[in-house]
Amino acid sequence: MRRTATVSTALITVCCLAPLTACTGGGDESSPKPSAQTVLKLSQSADTAGAGGDGTMRITPDTVLYVRSTSNGTPEHDLYAIVTFSAENRSRRPVTATTKTGGFRWKAADGHIVRAGNSKSAARIAPTGFADGGPTVAGGTFRRDTVAFDITHAEKGGTLLYVDGNGDAHRWQLPATSSGRAVSALKLALT
Repeated sequence: MRRTATVSTALITVCCLAPLTACTGGGDESSPKPSAQTVLKLSQSADTAGAGGDGTMRITPDTVLYVRSTSNGTPEHDLYAIVTFSAENRSRRPVTATTKTGGFRWKAADGHIVRAGNSKSAARIAPTGFADGGPTVAGGTFRRDTVAFDITHAEKGGTLLYVDGNGDAHRWQLPATSSGRAVSALKLALT
C-alpha cells in the first residue's frame, strides 16, 4: 500500500508539474512571434512604430555589403558596411520612418555602437537605384533605401539596430561577409 501511494504521488507530481514547466518556458519548443527583443536575420521583417509613434512601418534589411571604398571616397576606419532595406507602409495614410533621425545603428560584438552615416563619406553614400525618396512613405506603398556605416574590420558581422518611433529597438544579426540578394547590383551602383 505504501509503495502504491509513493508511485501515485510521483505520477501526480509529474503530471501536474509538466504543464507548469511548459508554461514557464522550461523546455518549451514553440516558436514565438518576433518582438522588439527577438534578433532577426537578414531578409526578415519587423513591424515598427512610425516617427512619434504614429502608424506602423515594416522594415526589412535584405543585403549587407562590406567595401573598402566607393565613388564617394574611403572610410575613416577600415571599411563601409552598407545595408539595403525596404520600408513598407501597409496603412492608408502616410507614415514616417525614423531612418533620417538616427533610427539605424550598428552594434559590434564588443558593444560599440555607431549611427548610420557616422563619417562624412559614409553620410554621402547614396547608390543610384537604391534610394527612392525620404523617410515618409505613402499609404499602401514601400521605399527602398540604404544606410552606411564606417566601421573597423573587427566590427564586421555586427547587429543592425533600428530604433522606432516608440523607442523600441529591433535587431538583425548580420553576416560577417557581404550577403543578400542585391550584393552584385549594390557593388555596381557604388563604382
